[in-house]
Amino acid sequence: MTMNEDMMDAIEKDNVVFLSTCSDDIPNVVPIGFARPLDDETILLVDNFMKKTRNNLEKNPRAALVIRDASKCPYQFKGTVKIHTSGELFDEAVDWATSVMSKLSPKAAIVFKVEEIYSVQPGPDAGNRVF
Repeated sequence: MTMNEDMMDAIEKDNVVFLSTCSDDIPNVVPIGFARPLDDETILLVDNFMKKTRNNLEKNPRAALVIRDASKCPYQFKGTVKIHTSGELFDEAVDWATSVMSKLSPKAAIVFKVEEIYSVQPGPDAGNRVF
């Protein structure tokens, strides 16, 4: 599934996305301050403080994401993640996060593969799959 330019731009500029995960029938939603598209199918998230979320993702790699200001990007992204604790993507995540806030110690790069996109725009299309 591919994101369009408006979606990618909104993710890049919003500064906060909300990531929803679940394992053992216990849902969890957290704000993530470091999220940006790597390309039109993947989003890089930086794990700085994840505990329950990271545990959930290790047990169940399925997740959903929305940006903070849904009026700018009225979509929910669903997909799967891969956790990188070393390598090029991890190094990129560390460099990015520490360039913004030097006291951070990122634990992982979370690569979110977009597989489904749904509307969260109020109205008759809310909840419908759009891509």
